[in-house]
Amino acid sequence: MSPRRRAAASWPAAGAAALAAVLSLTSCGRGADPAPPSASAAAAVRHAMVSPPPAPLPVVPLHPAIRPLVAPAEPGEGRFSALVQVKGRPVVQSTTVRPDAQDTQFPVGVVWMKQDALRFDLHPGSQEPGGSWRIPPTVPDQQRTGLVATWNGGFKVSNGDAHGGFYLDGTTVGRLRTGAASEVFHRDGSLTVGVWNRTVSMRPDVVGVRQCLVPLVADGQVTDEVYRGGTETWGLTDGGNAMVARSGIGVDRNGDLVYVGGRLLSVQSLATLLQRAGAVTAMMLDINLSWPSFMSYDASRRPHDPVPHNLVNFVRGPYRYYDVSSRDFVAVHAR
Repeated sequence: MSPRRRAAASWPAAGAAALAAVLSLTSCGRGADPAPPSASAAAAVRHAMVSPPPAPLPVVPLHPAIRPLVAPAEPGEGRFSALVQVKGRPVVQSTTVRPDAQDTQFPVGVVWMKQDALRFDLHPGSQEPGGSWRIPPTVPDQQRTGLVATWNGGFKVSNGDAHGGFYLDGTTVGRLRTGAASEVFHRDGSLTVGVWNRTVSMRPDVVGVRQCLVPLVADGQVTDEVYRGGTETWGLTDGGNAMVARSGIGVDRNGDLVYVGGRLLSVQSLATLLQRAGAVTAMMLDINLSWPSFMSYDASRRPHDPVPHNLVNFVRGPYRYYDVSSRDFVAVHAR
C-alpha cells in the first residue's frame, strides 16, 4: 500500500478508536442508560475523524561540495556530511579542507546551517563587550536541551578593535557603525549577516547586533578590502603572520548560514571559502590562536546535557561555552 493510502486509511481507524473510547467512558454498565459524552471527548472524536496526519518535514539535502583551496582535492575533501541531525534531518552539515599543500595537520572547517530549523541567540561575555546583562555568559544547564552548536564572537568592542558596536536587549556598547559588517539577531530566533544601514538596520524585531570590521564578501563577491586592506582593516595577528587562526560567518542566497574556521587561514583564504560555500554576504569574526571556536553537540546519550565536540583542532577545548566565557558568542538550538 502506498504511503498516501496508508495515511488515508489511518483516519477512520483513528476515529473509530476515539469513538470506542468515548463509548467505553460513557457506558454506565449493562442495561444502564449511557451518559452523554463530555465536550472534550466529543472534540477528540471530531479531531480524529477530520484532521489529517501532520505533513512530513521537507527533506534537507546535503550541501553541494565546494572547491578546496588546494588542487587536486583529496578524497572527500570539500564534501559535506551531517554534523548534527534534528528529527532525522541534517540541519547542520560540515566538511574540511586543507589550508595549503604543506600544513595538512591544521584542517579548516566549513559549516552550513539550515536557518528555519534552528534558533540563534547572542550571548555576552563576562568581560567583553562589558556591561551588565540579563543573558548569561555561558550556556547554563537549563538551556542545553536542543543545543546543536556554538561559535565565537568577533574583535573586542570595548577597546574599539571591532570598529563597531554590540547591541543586546535594548542596550548598546560602543556605537553601531554604518557600513560595518554585522550579525543581526531577530526576535523570532533567526540570524542574518549584512552591512549596517545598507542591507540591515535597526528594526522593532531586532534583539541583537554584533559588528566586526567590514565585509569579506558582499553581493556574492570577495570585497576589494580583502586584497588591499592591511592591519588597520583586518587587525593585528599573532607574530605579524598572514596565516593565523581565523573565523568568519556568512549568509547564502537562501538565508542559511555558513561558518568557516581553522588555525591557518589568511584574510583571502577565509573570504574565498565563505564565498565558495555560498555566502553572498560574509564577515570576519575573531582571529589569533586563542579565540576561534566552533562546537557541535551530541545529544544522543544525554539530551539534556549534550556532549560538545570541536569542529577542527582549535586550541580552546570543546567545553568552552559550558564554562563562563570572557567573550561573547552565539548559541544555536533546534526549533
